[in-house]
Amino acid sequence: MSPKSPASPKNPTLTRRLTTAQALVAFLARQYTERDGRRQRLISATWGIFGHGNVAGIGQALVEAGHGGNGAAHRMPYLQGRNEQAMVHAAVGYARQSGRLSAQAVTTSIGPGATNLVTGAALATINRLPVLLLPGDTFATRPADPVLQQLEVPYAGDVSVNDCLRPVSRYFDRITRPEALIPAALQAMRVLADPAETGAVTLALPQDVQAEAYDWPEEFFAERDWHIRRPAPDAYELETAVRAIRSARRPLIVAGGGVRHSAAEETLAAFTAATRIPVASTQAGKGALRHDHPADVGGIGHTGTATADELARTADLVIGVGTRFSDFTTASGTLFADPAVRFLHLNITAFDAHKLAALPLVADARAGLEALTAALSGRGYRVDPAYETEYTGAKEAWEERVEASFATPDPTARPTQTQVLGLLDDLVTEEDILINAAGSLPGDLHKLWRTRSRDQYHVEYGYSCMGYEIPAAIGVLLAAGTGQRTRPVWALVGDGTYLMNPTEIVTAVQENLPLKLLILQNHGYASIGGLSESVGAERFGTAYRHRDPDGGFTGPPLPVDLAANAASLGLRVLRAATVDDLRKALSEARDAEGPTCVYVETETPDTVSGPPPAQAWWDVPVAETASRPAAVKAREEYDRQVAARRRHL
Repeated sequence: MSPKSPASPKNPTLTRRLTTAQALVAFLARQYTERDGRRQRLISATWGIFGHGNVAGIGQALVEAGHGGNGAAHRMPYLQGRNEQAMVHAAVGYARQSGRLSAQAVTTSIGPGATNLVTGAALATINRLPVLLLPGDTFATRPADPVLQQLEVPYAGDVSVNDCLRPVSRYFDRITRPEALIPAALQAMRVLADPAETGAVTLALPQDVQAEAYDWPEEFFAERDWHIRRPAPDAYELETAVRAIRSARRPLIVAGGGVRHSAAEETLAAFTAATRIPVASTQAGKGALRHDHPADVGGIGHTGTATADELARTADLVIGVGTRFSDFTTASGTLFADPAVRFLHLNITAFDAHKLAALPLVADARAGLEALTAALSGRGYRVDPAYETEYTGAKEAWEERVEASFATPDPTARPTQTQVLGLLDDLVTEEDILINAAGSLPGDLHKLWRTRSRDQYHVEYGYSCMGYEIPAAIGVLLAAGTGQRTRPVWALVGDGTYLMNPTEIVTAVQENLPLKLLILQNHGYASIGGLSESVGAERFGTAYRHRDPDGGFTGPPLPVDLAANAASLGLRVLRAATVDDLRKALSEARDAEGPTCVYVETETPDTVSGPPPAQAWWDVPVAETASRPAAVKAREEYDRQVAARRRHL
């Protein structure tokens, strides 16, 4: 690990003899990001599960890097995972909580260890969150062919299972020679630190190359700062945007995840204070304004509020800020109904800025909002007071529906899912962070949750991946610690999600992280069950029940005890049977210093305590021909809804 000669590090003739894996780990430990004067490690730690594809390479390098071989400032902490997909989720949670300024690496063996990365990589790239993947690969020198776990492709000798990661990675390279690592590693850091291009980055590492030694130029190990740029808007696009806003009668802002990634929340608040334009939010953008901010009108789209969706239907200018306008946001092209509606998209990526035939404003969200505010300040623009009165009144009416959903009139009854959220809403402060990803909870949270801080609401809905919540919570806990007190981090999961990926409970226990896991048992896939019913599939295959004589699943609930399962993995478990039990258990869990689980079996909602129905449509195609009445009726409703779809050109 020592230099070959005592020459200056600036001397290009100085080299250091290391294996490829040792060189990579040493390089990663010296990479930093910088934005607005704040500097931090780009790769803060490496998650890993070891096998024959990485144990002698990256594994051995991490042993040296974790025991002072690189010096205290350049150690590479190691985190032990239980499932490769979950390790990526943990790294993604860390990156999001870190504002995309710091990331983590994930190393795996070849074979199933590598292919288990694919789902996590897709999630990272779809959500524009940085994670570095270091899967082992088959021998570059091919001394034996095939080796254990090798995929043989008759038409191509250079393909391995790692090629599955190409379409879900923002950058991919296979390091078949040690010296090839130098340009590849630099490109990998460039992409990870790029606010427009970031996502999963994959460096596939053949196991023989990992262990091969090479004389590396010392300059490769110099500390590097990767500046996170804030591109300002083009003058022409800015003036076009200002004209569009000034001519709008009923403008609406749609805040997306780019607001958070840019740390533009205060800038957005200043813009709305000057213009009084209402702000709706996507799942990724919720929290751009606090729930009690006068301009905040809640979630938009299929899982949005009535307030936001009605404003969207009559908006003449939709101003997207850092959003990619998914089908949930646009209600599959049916939401923005004004015949003359126009779009203005402020986005750091030109690809997103041009969607829906929008006027593009390609810029960092904060820089763009600052420029818009300054350009409008001297021109006296502000929405009509009657429009402001309209949306603030509608917001108050929606809050009454939220209160009705959260109400718990009988403290001895079993709670509904929305009542669970209401009890949590009563308990948390702006310190708490809620994590969710899939099932019926994202819809209820988007409509009902009262977000108190910019990073409280952590719902992964770009990929809506079951099994994300528990490992992501671990990543958030690693990023969100504040001095002696760690912020309360809640992972909210249904039973279907829990059964997908509970493995990282063991990691939380091992690291003694104060995870607060809330399991809602409703005996199946509640969200898909409701969707199945709406499209005429009659909830087929969505309940966790014994088979009935006809071959369906309508028998008694399965005798699965998830609380006992969580306890067997090392969690302290608090069971709650009633509203009162749950209130006490949640409070106890919040104060707990170690990992704790609250388990509650939820009641089917009734008209008082259930969530408000969807306020906008979502396109899930229905069978065009069918013999069963449920599907025939569902198709009639589908044809009625799809007729409202339009292409914004």
